[in-house]
Amino acid sequence: MIGVMNIKNIGIIEDLTVNFGEGFNVLTGETGAGKTLIIDSLGIISGNRFSKEMIRNGENHSFVELNLFLPDIDSEDKNVVVSREIYSNGRNICKINGRLVTVSELKDYMSNIIDIHGQNDNQVLMKKQEHIKYLDNFIGDKILKKKDEYLKEFNTYNEIKKELKNNYGDEMERQRKLDLLKYQLREIDEADLRDGEETELNEYHQIMKNSEKIYKNLAEIEQNLGYCAIDAIQNSIRCLEKIESFGGKYQEKLIELKNVYYEVQELSRDIVDMNSELSFDESKRNEVEKRLDLIYSLKKKYGNSVEEILEYKKSIEDEIYAIENCEKRNNVLNKELKTIESRMFLLCSEMNEIRKEYIKVLTESVNTEMGDLEMPNARFCVEMNYNTQMNFTQNGLNEVEFLISTNIGDEAKPLVKVASGGEISRIMLAIKTVLADSDKVPVLVFDEIDTGISGKAAKAVGEKIKIISKKHQVLCVTHQPSIAAKGDANYYISKKVKGEKTVTEIRLLNEQEVIKEIARISSGDITINSINHAKELRRVC
Repeated sequence: MIGVMNIKNIGIIEDLTVNFGEGFNVLTGETGAGKTLIIDSLGIISGNRFSKEMIRNGENHSFVELNLFLPDIDSEDKNVVVSREIYSNGRNICKINGRLVTVSELKDYMSNIIDIHGQNDNQVLMKKQEHIKYLDNFIGDKILKKKDEYLKEFNTYNEIKKELKNNYGDEMERQRKLDLLKYQLREIDEADLRDGEETELNEYHQIMKNSEKIYKNLAEIEQNLGYCAIDAIQNSIRCLEKIESFGGKYQEKLIELKNVYYEVQELSRDIVDMNSELSFDESKRNEVEKRLDLIYSLKKKYGNSVEEILEYKKSIEDEIYAIENCEKRNNVLNKELKTIESRMFLLCSEMNEIRKEYIKVLTESVNTEMGDLEMPNARFCVEMNYNTQMNFTQNGLNEVEFLISTNIGDEAKPLVKVASGGEISRIMLAIKTVLADSDKVPVLVFDEIDTGISGKAAKAVGEKIKIISKKHQVLCVTHQPSIAAKGDANYYISKKVKGEKTVTEIRLLNEQEVIKEIARISSGDITINSINHAKELRRVC
């Protein structure tokens, strides 16, 4: 359930915090006060699309945060904090318990927490592909366990089909691919590349290009060491030898200086050797440049370095092996595919029988609920087909569609072709009521789903939402007094001018205030009669 909700900078909401309770939470208030913005904020934190026009005027970002209590999660701490911060430049910062997630990850997570229904959010029920999910959720573990078993096979089945599809096509295509790969392999092999070769060649090439400058400076070093430094050190050694007998410290410095002498001598010989190596002929330069050109041309085709080219060579060898042995591999895959198809077909048959068994129960249950929702002449039914052509889907071989007849004598047709907005709301409520025990989503949000209904129908809707709230936390925006009267916690949303800006406020009502609010939305004015009517509605509830 939602414990605390904090909203900042959305529409006329500046900074709003609300504590929701268990059961049935009712939201009422003035037109334009921000009721819809609160529902929109729940949509935003659920990963829905966000328009930068929703950011409060004068601000550069919006923020929504929920503190959730989820007793069914596998964790010692059942409290989860989710947040989403959106900037005017489109940047999103989404977090679950402080961990950064993508909008997509947030949406996947929240899809199991909050289910939002409004006059424009009943499209899910209108989507034929969703109907089989409703049926399976109604059936429960009996089908869901079987479905999990099937999905494991289905995923393996798809992986094998993908591998077969990508396994180099027909013989002509395979031969073309082999010719190309073998040409590439031959080109790399003939180059006889080795790791580190390019670095060595580049260094060598640089030395050749700058040999005159290098020779000049090495010669100067050689002269400085040979004729200056070594002579100076030898003179210093002779001086120390004359005084070494006068103290141990002179002997120590003599030893150190002799070591320096030997090191400088060695260094001088190295410099001489390095200078002698600077003799390059034109053929050597051409050979190095030709080698570098070859490596450069190969890099343009096969990688950014010699190391990458050699890695690509290994992948070519692997692919050639795979192609040359693909027929054998395809035979193995096809055998596996037939075995998996047999297991899947058996599971689909079992799921088909289970679904057939429960369709009647679901139909009768929903029709009973619709009768309670002032739709006595409406008839709900479920049409299920079984695909014998082995066109497997993630739901098996069944296709399910909900049909409705709203009047006696009418033929049952798809919901999208028959039902009005008010009827869809009640059909959805009927299904939700039937599914209340099996529906795992803990929070249900109803945004003005009472639009287009009144009187007995509104009263019936309120009663059904109350039933659902026994199993779920419900948040409901309503204009119907008979629905508001059913609330376990009633919140009043208003707006006021603060400085030069309009802001939204929300307040939990006490019982006396609840009565007055029901009276207000009942008649528009708070009168003795409307107060008495409100008290009667609360008493009946």
